[in-house]
Amino acid sequence: MNHPGRYWHRLDDGRIQCDLCPRYCRLHEDQRGACFVRMREGDQIVLTTYGRSSGFCIDPIEKKPLNHFLPGTSVFSFGTAGCNLACKFCQNWDISKSRDMDRLMDAASPAEIARTASVHGCRSVAYTYNDPVIFAEYAIDTAIEVHKLGLKNVAVTAGYITEEARGEFFEHMDAANVDLKGFTDEFYVRLCGAHLQPVLDTLVWLVHETKVWVELTTLLIPGQNDSDDELTRLAQWVCRELGPTVPLHFSAFHPDFKMTDIRATPPETLRRARRIALDQGLRHVYTGNVHDVEGDTTHCTGCGAPVIVRDWYEILDYRLDPQGCCQACGQQLAGRFEAFGKPFGARRIPVGIHRGEYRSV
Repeated sequence: MNHPGRYWHRLDDGRIQCDLCPRYCRLHEDQRGACFVRMREGDQIVLTTYGRSSGFCIDPIEKKPLNHFLPGTSVFSFGTAGCNLACKFCQNWDISKSRDMDRLMDAASPAEIARTASVHGCRSVAYTYNDPVIFAEYAIDTAIEVHKLGLKNVAVTAGYITEEARGEFFEHMDAANVDLKGFTDEFYVRLCGAHLQPVLDTLVWLVHETKVWVELTTLLIPGQNDSDDELTRLAQWVCRELGPTVPLHFSAFHPDFKMTDIRATPPETLRRARRIALDQGLRHVYTGNVHDVEGDTTHCTGCGAPVIVRDWYEILDYRLDPQGCCQACGQQLAGRFEAFGKPFGARRIPVGIHRGEYRSV
């Protein structure tokens, strides 16, 4: 059943405008927005994927990626279908670009998701795989139930959301990894069907006006957004507008969707990007989708000692106290930390939710 949507208003010409994302889709009866999952039904906007998921899985929190938010813990991850961007390089295109609602086989209420995450010992729930902005009502209702059980909420998002909607959505999120896909509007228009400025506005607002812990990810695509000049300007902006301790992840692209003619990102490109960002003053810069222990490791901003040593999603050494202070010099690390126990590791555990039964699959 379709769920009533928020964030819309009627126009004088009879159409209804969706106010959730900066596309501001104007819809006639039975017309869907660019995200495909929000549509006009009668005299309102409805969400067609409420309570329906493309699958549930338990992941390491480092996979989101979040390196400074409850390190070593497990996160219950799920998404739906559709997306409000049109990235030609989408790495999850089978989910985000899906037009087949029948693929959403796993049905679960917000309360069931929260209970399942708790039963499996997860410390948080991640709204991911496709962008949670487009299933905001489902994500918000679930996040409320998650908080009732003492767990945290994580949004993995492109940050393409309006000022009208972002307050309520992020009010219920404890952390976010935001994709900063490039640092030119030309890149966003040509390869994402969107614009850069709304993403920058969301990032500045998140870091300075909310309590949400924020990390950034930029997928580096050879010849598209990986020049020294663009990487320098991106790092300078992050350092100046967000602050030097906001973590930045550079991730490797692999040929997929509509960009199969471009080679995978060489590991050296990620290391070069990391060096540039560190040279511009950022303190926590990581490499992703490659084997690079140095690029996975968190260093103390005081004494420079390695305080979290990682290999992919495995934590090999952890030297922070429960408050996130360096055990060598006492420097407080930027992030959200708690007592560190046995790390969850690099496992990925699919989970099914069926008639109130919660089981691994």
